[in-house]
Amino acid sequence: MPGLYFEEFSVGQKITSVARTVAESDILTFAGLTGDYNQIHTDAEFAKGTQFGGRVAHGLLGLSLAVGLLMRTGVLEGTVLAFREIVEWKFIKPVFIGDTLHVEMEVKELKPMPRIRGGQALVALDVKNQKNETLMRGTLAVLVASKPQ
Repeated sequence: MPGLYFEEFSVGQKITSVARTVAESDILTFAGLTGDYNQIHTDAEFAKGTQFGGRVAHGLLGLSLAVGLLMRTGVLEGTVLAFREIVEWKFIKPVFIGDTLHVEMEVKELKPMPRIRGGQALVALDVKNQKNETLMRGTLAVLVASKPQ
């Protein structure tokens, strides 16, 4: 099923994603891809002595998972033209191994852009864990295709 075209979005529209559990392998794979082997992410003994009491996911891994969960909603499947901008993003609480994340999305603003045959949607994302605690949130700008003529 194709995603929504720009004209099918509306300000205030809300969508909640499915959930996904963060595994140790996600953190180690991300460390390998980025080269960020900081001990807070990769060394269980070191991490026990930190304010978190254990290993935590990279902040940017959490953001990446949030975008992936947004895509799993299907609303941008085949209609997104580009991920344009991180307008703002706040990391509020850590993501731990075993946390189950979901994303609550709300369309905040729509700006038609006829020259690209689409428009820009500002979407607010609230990333929550299994306790419904907000772990991170922010606003992303995505370019979405217009409905074909």
